Amino acid sequence: MTHSDDSETPTDWYSPDVATFGDRVAAARDAAGMTQAVLARRLGVRVTTLRAWENDVSEPRANHLSMLAGLLNVSMMWLINGGGEGLDGTEEPSVLNSDAADLLNEMRSLRVELSQSMKKVARLEKRMRAVMTVGADV
Repeated sequence: MTHSDDSETPTDWYSPDVATFGDRVAAARDAAGMTQAVLARRLGVRVTTLRAWENDVSEPRANHLSMLAGLLNVSMMWLINGGGEGLDGTEEPSVLNSDAADLLNEMRSLRVELSQSMKKVARLEKRMRAVMTVGADV
C-alpha cells in the first residue's frame, strides 16, 4: 500500500492507517518464523480461529491477546493500534543462532503451557468449591 502524501517520512507499514490488526498479527507471526498451525497450537486455539483474527473477521479476547503479544514478541498496543513496540517494517528481523532460537521457542511454548495449566487449576478449584459446598449441605 502506498501513501498519497509526498512527505519524506518513511511509511510505517504497520500503522493503523496502513495495516489492520490482522495484518500486524500475520506480519509478526511471519517475522517470528511460525506457521498459523504452530502459533494456534501454542495459543491453544484452532487454526480457523487464528485465521479469522488474521483476516479481521474476529478479534481475540484479552487473555489470548496477551499471549499472542508475548509469543510474537510485540506489545499488545502494537497489535491493537500499531503503537508501541512491534515491527517497524523497514528493518530485516534480527537473526538468532539456531540454539538461541530453539531456546526462545521452548520458553515461549512453556509460557503458553503454564498459562493453560493455571486456567485448568482455576477451573478445578472452582469445581472443588462446588463439590465441597454440596457436601456441606448434606
